[in-house]
Amino acid sequence: MSALYSTRVTAIGGRAGSVKSDDGLLDLSLALPKPLGGKGDATNPEQLFAAGYAACFENAVIHVTRATTEKVKDDAIIVVADVGMEPNGAGGFALTVALDVTITGLDQATAQEIVEKAHAVCPYSNAVKGNIDVAIAVSVN
Repeated sequence: MSALYSTRVTAIGGRAGSVKSDDGLLDLSLALPKPLGGKGDATNPEQLFAAGYAACFENAVIHVTRATTEKVKDDAIIVVADVGMEPNGAGGFALTVALDVTITGLDQATAQEIVEKAHAVCPYSNAVKGNIDVAIAVSVN
């Protein structure tokens, strides 16, 4: 099966280096966060992962709502991703993820059902499944 989309990003210098996509649209300096002993004066891999997961998950919600009778405007969905890092007990590290999803214009039960379906189709959710427990909170306005 061929990919629907692929991208290529090069990292140089680790957490105190930089990342750049082949098309030049992404070109960022990286810094170790202050809580980990760094300067914290640039973005870090966890922020980039959180941004990607939040945007992708929001689009998965949009995708799921397109197949329902409950139409939701794209800007009526807000996803906040909290990504953390903790020791894994084996000398390495593990990520923690919590998604806070707010949908305007739906009842709680419908919003919950849509978010569960989105979690099943989101590429990020599928990528971390079985490796990272993703806590998801759903609220409505």
